[in-house]
Amino acid sequence: MTLFKSLTHRPFAFLWIGQTLSRLGDSVYRIALAWWILEATGSATAMGTVLIFSSVPMLAFVLIGGVAADRFSRSRVMFISDLLRGVIVTVISFLAFSDHLALWHVYAASMIFGLVGAFFQPAYTALVPEITPRESLPSANSLTSLSGQVVGIIGPALGAGIVTLGGTPTAFALDGLSFFVSAACLVPLLKFSVLHKGKISSSGVISDLREGIRAVLASPWLWITITIASLINITQGGALSVALPFLVKEDLHADVGALGLVYSMISAGSVIGAVWLGRLSQIRRRGLIAYSALILMGLMILSMGLPISLIGVMLAALILGLTVTMFSLTWTNTLQELVQRDLLGRVSSIDYLGSFVFLPVGYGIAGWATDMLGAPLVFLIGGMVTVLLALLGLAHPAIRELD
Repeated sequence: MTLFKSLTHRPFAFLWIGQTLSRLGDSVYRIALAWWILEATGSATAMGTVLIFSSVPMLAFVLIGGVAADRFSRSRVMFISDLLRGVIVTVISFLAFSDHLALWHVYAASMIFGLVGAFFQPAYTALVPEITPRESLPSANSLTSLSGQVVGIIGPALGAGIVTLGGTPTAFALDGLSFFVSAACLVPLLKFSVLHKGKISSSGVISDLREGIRAVLASPWLWITITIASLINITQGGALSVALPFLVKEDLHADVGALGLVYSMISAGSVIGAVWLGRLSQIRRRGLIAYSALILMGLMILSMGLPISLIGVMLAALILGLTVTMFSLTWTNTLQELVQRDLLGRVSSIDYLGSFVFLPVGYGIAGWATDMLGAPLVFLIGGMVTVLLALLGLAHPAIRELD
């Protein structure tokens, strides 16, 4: 099947296996951490603050991470990142097991986690086309998303079960272990030569960054989408990451199991999108597909703020997951196919920084608004603004004509 074509390439297969296991650990960790904060503080502001502490270092250093991805071995950068993150989460689990875990520990760990992740993300995006033939890129990107979403279905339910039976320390420990396994899967990739290194080895970091910025500004489809994404991540990121646990507990009067189910439905929708796009050897009319997905995403966020039942929220979450994957996979394939290979690390880091630069603001606003106004209103406003922003981007011919 075309969907699994990329797994015939052994380097990508190693990468995919390691990241699948790591994502399973992350999925368990997220549900456990959200519930730990909810029970320890009862504050949406505290939950938003944790996300701010992890995202700000990520955004502050991701451009440097992009330069590192273009200068050094991308597999080595990822290997070191996985090891460091495994150590961080393991320390958190030990503190939790000994009943010494405090909120400031979580803040500090989140900051370090974000810093390390700033180097991992650009390296990963740039490594996939380096070890995978062009005709297999839709398969590789779809399988990456598919595996993440499949474990995203299993992970929240598994995380909720682990929290219920073994407590949050056990969930934290499993995530730490998953990072070490992921690092082990990267070992066979460490021997790969760095073919992209020679073109930029004689230039400085600032010069490298300027070259990446010029490449982005020269392509309207790039800077327009990055700008739109930066604003949409305020409107939808805060709602899903901060307000959703409170919507489930306080407005739907449900427990951690229900929260896990909602997150699982998002992942299930993403699986559908990944399977559909992964069957294609080439994605066409990418501008229309990506922005139509953003419009539908906004409508689903809006609907989750309406007075509907848990079943209704789960259905909206399913469609929401489909739209997120339609946009993200279409965008990733476009970057990897249209951006010059030796610039890809820097362009992807600029894309990440630009897209998520305002996400900490979204977390802070969502935390404040959830405490003051309630979670449903956060979803209603976020959904409406998301739709308007997507329509604004689609109005530009550079987006409509992107193929």
